[in-house]
Amino acid sequence: MKLLAIEHETSALNWAEENETLINESYQVYRLFQDGIIRDIYFTENENAVIILECASKAEAATVLSTLPLVKAGLISFEIMELRPYTGFDRIIQKPVA
Repeated sequence: MKLLAIEHETSALNWAEENETLINESYQVYRLFQDGIIRDIYFTENENAVIILECASKAEAATVLSTLPLVKAGLISFEIMELRPYTGFDRIIQKPVA
């Protein structure tokens, strides 16, 4: 199942003080990417992370994201949403008559 995770800072942060945590975060994201769990990762214009994950459930995605050092430190959290296939084409494509 594909899931979308949007990062939210838990409070105002001085990121310059979190250099070691940020480096450890990058290593963990890389491991999850290599394992095929993180499929895509981006930053928004406001520097919030947006992650596409492949997991069996939202609960599994939450468990995976809890391994990130910034989450462990309580500096960020994620909103997780299940992504479902787009069904809008059903409105314009006629189904064969049986």
